[in-house]
Amino acid sequence: MKKIVFVVMLSLVGAVLATPVSAQPVAPGSESVSEWNQLALNAVRLKRASDADAGRLYAILNVSMYDSVNGVRGHDARAHALVQESGPDEADPQAAAVSAAHTVLVALDPDRTTLYDDTLAADLAGIHSGHRRDAGVAWGQHVGQLVVAARADDGSTPVETQPAGTGPGKFPLAWSGVQYRNVRPFAVDDATRFVLGPPPALDSLDYAAAFAEVALLGNAAIAAPDKLATFQYWSLPAGSDQPPGEWVKVALTVAAARHQSLNDAARLLALLTMAEADTTVATVGTKFAHQHWRPAQAIPGADLDGNPLTVADATWRPRGGNAGSPEWISGHSSYSGAAATVLAGFFCTDAIGFDLVTDTAPGGTARSYAGFSAAAAEAGRSRVFGGLHFEFSNQAGLKLGRDVGADVLAHSLLLTRGDTHFGACPR
Repeated sequence: MKKIVFVVMLSLVGAVLATPVSAQPVAPGSESVSEWNQLALNAVRLKRASDADAGRLYAILNVSMYDSVNGVRGHDARAHALVQESGPDEADPQAAAVSAAHTVLVALDPDRTTLYDDTLAADLAGIHSGHRRDAGVAWGQHVGQLVVAARADDGSTPVETQPAGTGPGKFPLAWSGVQYRNVRPFAVDDATRFVLGPPPALDSLDYAAAFAEVALLGNAAIAAPDKLATFQYWSLPAGSDQPPGEWVKVALTVAAARHQSLNDAARLLALLTMAEADTTVATVGTKFAHQHWRPAQAIPGADLDGNPLTVADATWRPRGGNAGSPEWISGHSSYSGAAATVLAGFFCTDAIGFDLVTDTAPGGTARSYAGFSAAAAEAGRSRVFGGLHFEFSNQAGLKLGRDVGADVLAHSLLLTRGDTHFGACPR
């Protein structure tokens, strides 16, 4: 009899191991984090939000979901993100999470209130009715309202514009959204301390080397289907989910494959989106401080840069078209560096493979990555292939993002009691 039971158990184990990841059940409740983030991604697309506005929306949503769940599960075992309160012990955490998410998206995207109302009703219908569900709904709504109110005066409005720069090395167009350089951060104590100094001097060898590279790799007149496809894959302009949104998609994909609980999924997305939003502040601050010209101006205007190693080409055009903000630094790179750092730190390894179809992937074709840093490296490099950035801006952007991400991991949402530690993967 024991032998028969042992064989049956082995068969069951084999069946589970053979089941594809996508077919295995998701931990109860964690699908709510994915569902409401998908709604937020679509809101950004439909609103044609900027990358800065998108990052802020994702952070407000996920901070609300995290604080609502953390307030009723663990009883302050982890630090809060923004709402320094604990909810009722009897509140259902999933009801709290979806109620908080609903409150945030109705406030930030009122044009789609009916959709959000219907989604909330469907979610709550799947939770056993009663006092626990009602307490969760009330608590989640309270948290969502507090987060929205707290961020209403965070400096993201009114919109400010920097006038066009003049002279060699300066970006010659006015650009809006510069108020984000002063936005109150979500997680780091002072995001402006990550603002970078100036790029390589126009008359330096480093500048000339980067100039020569982008003049070739980013030249629209040179056919390079592979370079163009990589640029397009990561281009993500207005009308897409923006670079922060692609990293939200990566986090959701990996979280689902690893069957994360509601608690863990909410914490992962809160850490990720807070880091992305705080990276915006330092990125915009750097662009504003130096107002550096793009290759689209630098290459035709090389006769004015004072560098004998650069050669002007009045006919040169970037493979990816023109850009609307200063060049130093690459925002795609800084967002990607921050996200890859947070994801690797959360999971305690960078070597987690995943597939991704970006909003602008040619033909809707997925790309496979061996780890988070590999995707970040390609995202940053794509901006050179598009002729939009010099390589020094890519590398500086990746490092800025890594620094912000490491700071968020080291100080945010940590255990307040028990086995907590710091380092490459803080807990």
